[in-house]
Amino acid sequence: MAELNQDSGKKSKKGRTKKDGGKVDLTAMVDLAFLLITFFMLTTSLNKPQAMDVAMPDKNVETDKQTDVDVDEHRSVTLVLGSDDKLIWYQGDVKKPLQGPTVVDYSKDGLRAVLIKMKQTVPQQAGGKDMIVVIRPSEKSVTRNIVDALDEMKIVDVKRYMISNRIMNDEVELLKKDNLYND
Repeated sequence: MAELNQDSGKKSKKGRTKKDGGKVDLTAMVDLAFLLITFFMLTTSLNKPQAMDVAMPDKNVETDKQTDVDVDEHRSVTLVLGSDDKLIWYQGDVKKPLQGPTVVDYSKDGLRAVLIKMKQTVPQQAGGKDMIVVIRPSEKSVTRNIVDALDEMKIVDVKRYMISNRIMNDEVELLKKDNLYND
């Protein structure tokens, strides 16, 4: 049993031992402490990791065959991620863009403002269909840029977006022209 003993074990001047200060049984308090610790451990929820669902292609599909999907140029907005935490966006085809190419950053006044504006204008241009965003990271972009772009997709509530592993030569030339293809 747990007890609190306050006996100092000293003798008084007359040779007699001091009177016992008494004993306190701490068993009930220890039991209560463990019950409280157990209660709070079981009722407290730990922080759950926040993850974003990204649909990945089926692994059974042959990767050697590159199939291009035709998308209405009025619906597609392409984000080409460059260096220095900047990106270039354009609407439509890279050779004849409907809008852009324009250099922006990942701030709320940069990429977020572009996505909000395009989310409103694309359905008007595309006959009511929603916007498709293609994210194309370059060799000079960092993983943080992809995460920032995906965060903006979630914040703006873009329903259709994809990460492309293929960047075109024309897009690399755009990055080089705007000095966004640096080490």
